[in-house]
Amino acid sequence: MENSSNFIKSIMKQDLEAGKHDKIVTRFPPEPNGYLHIGHAKSIVINFGLADDFNGQTNLRFDDTNPLKEDQEYVDSIKEDVKWLGYDWDELRFASDYFEEMYNKAVLLIKKGKAYVDDLSADEIRQYRGTLTEPGKNSPFRNRSIEENLDLFERMKKGEFKNGEKVLRAKIDMASPNINLRDPVIYRIAHATHHNTGDKWCIYPMYAFAHPLEDAIEGVTHSLCTVEFEDQRPFYDWVIAECETEYKPRQIEFGRLNITNTVMSKRKLKQLVDEKFVDGWDDPRMPTISGLRRRGFTPEAIREFVKETGVSKGSGFVDSAMLDHYVREDLKLKAPRTMGILRPLKVVITNYPEDKVEMLEAENNPENEEMGTRQIPFSREIYIEQEDFMEDPPKKYFRLFPGNEVRLKHAYFIKCEDVIKDENGQIVEIHCTYDPETKSGTGFTGRKVKGTLHWVDAKHAIPAEFRLYEPLILDEDSDGEDDENKTFLDYVNPNSLQIIQGFVEPNMQDVKPQDKFQFFRHGYFNVDPKYSTPDKPVFNLIVSLKSSFKLK
Repeated sequence: MENSSNFIKSIMKQDLEAGKHDKIVTRFPPEPNGYLHIGHAKSIVINFGLADDFNGQTNLRFDDTNPLKEDQEYVDSIKEDVKWLGYDWDELRFASDYFEEMYNKAVLLIKKGKAYVDDLSADEIRQYRGTLTEPGKNSPFRNRSIEENLDLFERMKKGEFKNGEKVLRAKIDMASPNINLRDPVIYRIAHATHHNTGDKWCIYPMYAFAHPLEDAIEGVTHSLCTVEFEDQRPFYDWVIAECETEYKPRQIEFGRLNITNTVMSKRKLKQLVDEKFVDGWDDPRMPTISGLRRRGFTPEAIREFVKETGVSKGSGFVDSAMLDHYVREDLKLKAPRTMGILRPLKVVITNYPEDKVEMLEAENNPENEEMGTRQIPFSREIYIEQEDFMEDPPKKYFRLFPGNEVRLKHAYFIKCEDVIKDENGQIVEIHCTYDPETKSGTGFTGRKVKGTLHWVDAKHAIPAEFRLYEPLILDEDSDGEDDENKTFLDYVNPNSLQIIQGFVEPNMQDVKPQDKFQFFRHGYFNVDPKYSTPDKPVFNLIVSLKSSFKLK
C-alpha cells in the first residue's frame, strides 16, 4: 500500500525482520449494526493493502456481540461493499464463532480472581466508576468468592436472570487513572435472538473484551484501529495477558478519516435513515459505500483518495473536494461525453427544412480516441439550456441573445432572430437561422464565434430526470457535532437534493444502471440503479466538471 506516510508498514517490516512473525495477519472487523461509510473504506484499504504488501492474510470478521443492534442485512451489505472496493478476504469469521471459547476465558478469569459477578445497575456502575479527576469506588459485590462467582455466572448463562440484573466485570483497579481499567463490564445478559447463533446464548461478551480474544484466536499479528481506541489498549493488553492466549496481537492506532461536510458516525447516519431525511442507507447524499456507489463514485477513486490521505496518528479534516478530484481523475478517460439538457428551452431553426433529419458525427471522448464516435440526429427543432439565452445580456455574455451568433456543439452556427413569449411574458421559444456552410468538421474558417452551446434534437430527445446534489451537512469543519444549542440535524442542508426534468441524446436509449457519462458543461453523471427505468433514465450528479481543490 503506497502512500505519503505509513508508520504501520514500517512497524510490520521491522517485526518480520526481527522474526516476531512468519507472516502478517490483519483483519477488518466491522460490527454488523449499520452500513459501511467512507471512513470504513480507509480501514479496509489499510488492512487489506498492508497484508497484500507483505503477502499476508486478511480476515473479514464480524464483531457480532450485540444481537440487539445487529442484522443479517448489514452482514450482507458489508460483504458486498468490501468486494466492490476491490478486496477479498482470506477467511470469513464471526465473533459469535468463538462464544464458547470466550465464555471459557471468562470462567478462567473468575477462577484466577480476576472477574466477578456484579448486581449493580448500569446507572450505579457509572456512579461508582468515578470521573476523569476522581477515582472510582469498589462495588459492594466485588469481593464475592470465586465459588459464588462461578455459580452466578453459570446461572446467568442458563438464563435465570433478567436483562440488566447482573453483569460480569473484570477485577482490575477502580483507582486507575485510565477509566477503562476501572473494572469494565465484560459480559451482560441479553435475552435476544442472535442472527448467527439463534437462542443458544442469553449472555454476550462486551466488544472490548471480545475483540482482543478474537484477534488472538485468529492469530492476528497487528490489530489496526482508529485513535479513539488508544485509551482502550491497556485493557486490550490486559485481556491478552490474563486470558493466557497463545498468540499476542499488537494493537496499533491510526488517525480516523474526517471529511468536511460529511457525517462519519453510524449512529447519526442511522438517524438520518430512520427519520427519513434520506431515502435509505444507499441514498446518493450519504457517505456510505453503498450511497457513493449508487451516486457513481468508483472504487478506484476511493482507493486512491484513501491512499493519498496517508496513514498517521493525526485525525484532521480532509477537504471533500479532494475526494471529488480523484473521481474526476478516474472518470475522465472512462466516461463517454454526451449532451444533456437539464432545463430545456426550445429553439426553432426557421430556415432548416421541416422534414429533414441529418446525422452528425461526434467523438465519444476527445481525451480517449479509443472510445470512437457516435451519430447524433439534427433537425429543425432543438433544445438548449435556459441559461444559455438572455434577452438583455450583460457585457461579455457570449451565449445566445437577439442578433448574436453561436456555435452548436458538433453542428452549425445559429443566429437568434426572434423571441416568442406567452401571454404572461415568459419566453417559450427562440427562433434562429443557421448557416449551412458552418457545419462542424468541414474546416469552415469564414468567421469565428465566441460561444459554443450544447443541445439535443427535440424530435429524438429522450426524457430524463436529473438529480443534483449539494452537501448533506452544512457545517464544514465537523460532521455536525451536537452542542447545547443544536443537534447535527440542525446542519442538514434542505437543498441537498434537487430533482429536475430534461432531455438527453437518443444514444442514451439503452443505458444501464451504473453507466457513467460526462454531460457537456454539467459534470459527471451516473445512471441511478434504484429509480431509473428503460422508459425514463434517472441520472445522479457524481461531481461537477471543475473544482477549486488543488492537489499538492
